[in-house]
Amino acid sequence: MSQQPQADRAPESLTFEEALDELESLTAAMASGTATLRESVAGYERGAALLRRCREELAAARETVARLEAAEEAEAAKSRRGASMGETETER
Repeated sequence: MSQQPQADRAPESLTFEEALDELESLTAAMASGTATLRESVAGYERGAALLRRCREELAAARETVARLEAAEEAEAAKSRRGASMGETETER
């Protein structure tokens, strides 16, 4: 089974790294000034979709990190409470 070229794939099907690589390539191509107006507009449209994809992936990663940090903090707080309760009982 052959893979589709990235430019032919829907942005939603790309990984963050694939979308970022393609976005960087598009940016470089547009900056070179050799594209026609039609190609530039199509590149801009594709770039906007790729940028949305990258932002979605980053937002999902931030949410995951925040959830993991909250769970870690809750576990640490639980351990601190348990430790302080243990100290109180042994001091009696």
